[in-house]
Amino acid sequence: MAEVKDYQDLMKKINDIKKEGKIDLSVDEDLSIAIMNLVSLEEHFFFTAEKTGKEEYYKFLETIREMRKEFLGMMIKQYEGEVWCISKHLLAASMRLMEVGTKMQSHGQPDLSKNMFHKSYELFKLFFSLRLNLIRLPEIKKEDVQKIDLDKPWTKEEILNKLLDCCKE
Repeated sequence: MAEVKDYQDLMKKINDIKKEGKIDLSVDEDLSIAIMNLVSLEEHFFFTAEKTGKEEYYKFLETIREMRKEFLGMMIKQYEGEVWCISKHLLAASMRLMEVGTKMQSHGQPDLSKNMFHKSYELFKLFFSLRLNLIRLPEIKKEDVQKIDLDKPWTKEEILNKLLDCCKE
């Protein structure tokens, strides 16, 4: 997919993605959540191996890692530099912030929870921006990650919000 330069390019690219049927974003969303959970499982098997001293947990970790690599490979086919690892860490960080937000919510800290949820979703959108080639890493600015209410109509973030609707079958 070619790099997006302006709004018209972006809308054309989105329409092309939909027409081609190459990407089913509801499947991609589900797969991305599965990848998040596989990364978490890798972490849990590591910590369990270390805490118990039982080496067999490392074998489970390797099995889970191979599965995670396979699924991430289905989503990130072509990449430059470290986009593969960046994608993995975007999903992992998104999952962790979501979990922290949930814990804060249950501890009666709704403002902190909302902030964690917001940042989790920003990372999730950033992953899909890379996945769909809507942005390239050199284009990412600090405000792209931090802002949610952008003044410009039909920002990349708003379009991603519309595309990333897992409830559409």
